[in-house]
Amino acid sequence: MTSRTLPSRPLGTTGPRVSALGLGCMGMSALYGEADRAESIATLHAALDAGVTLLDTGDFYGMGHNELLINEALRTAGPAARERAVLSVKFGALRTVEGGFTGYDGRPDAVKNFAAYSLQRLGTDHIDVYRLSRVDPAVPVEETVGAIAELVEAGHVRHIGLSEVGADTLRRAAAVAPIADLQIEYSLVSRGIEDEILPTARELGIGITAYGVLSRGLISGHFTRDRALPPGDFRGMSPRFQGDNLRRNLDLVDRLREVAEERGATVAQTAIAWVLARGEDIVPLIGARRRDRLAEALGALDVLLTADDLAAVEQAVPADAVAGERYPAAQMAHLDSER
Repeated sequence: MTSRTLPSRPLGTTGPRVSALGLGCMGMSALYGEADRAESIATLHAALDAGVTLLDTGDFYGMGHNELLINEALRTAGPAARERAVLSVKFGALRTVEGGFTGYDGRPDAVKNFAAYSLQRLGTDHIDVYRLSRVDPAVPVEETVGAIAELVEAGHVRHIGLSEVGADTLRRAAAVAPIADLQIEYSLVSRGIEDEILPTARELGIGITAYGVLSRGLISGHFTRDRALPPGDFRGMSPRFQGDNLRRNLDLVDRLREVAEERGATVAQTAIAWVLARGEDIVPLIGARRRDRLAEALGALDVLLTADDLAAVEQAVPADAVAGERYPAAQMAHLDSER
């Protein structure tokens, strides 16, 4: 396999340099209905071939399925694929046999247990960036980060990341050990980090890996008002995809489409390019699970938005214009970033 080079960005002042767009792999295993395994592997191969180096997963995506899928993709991608890939792994979510979520475990012993299983499933001797998926309210974040720091010292982990934490928690964690990046939702319709979290991350030299840049397909330009979601698709419970909320949100997408088409880009490319333009310390994660969607998303790297373009985009989709919360109430309660 011949891999080309994409523009790169640093994960904070202490983390690795990665491709300017990363690939979020969750949808290949969970929460969006059935996925095509062969197409998922092909998409991972295409991403690596295109120069994408950052692969993001979680040990609870399909209860280990996603890590095994990435293992297979790396093994079959050709020489040195693992050396080029930067594996970002979230841990800590507790699952039921039926697929439900029952909480989060950030105890030091649990951290090391989760890591041992991830290393085995991924078929690697180290995880590049390791992060608790949600703060465990029963365990001080200092203890969780301290346990990851011990894994770094032992050589099992290269860098420490965080996920969905607020500014105060970010400061507490950074006082324990260097934090490479904060993974958090950030898009045209999810801009809450701009008030406190993003300025704090920048003050501390912590990068941002932005997930949900297309708001789970809502602002991709491909979601239609009459679309029927398959069983097991998370969006069936997401407030932004319900009733009047969906209609109002797709009206915003129609306005964004006009701006995008005037600039010779797709809606998805424009939305991704907007996130890219927010700063060199921000790396958007694209959740493509098909090669055509991956190719479209990578095209965003060629969309250079001027100041006038950015103003037009934000006029079409003003901050706080979205209808509905980004998660159902029960899941919003787990977000330290929303407190």
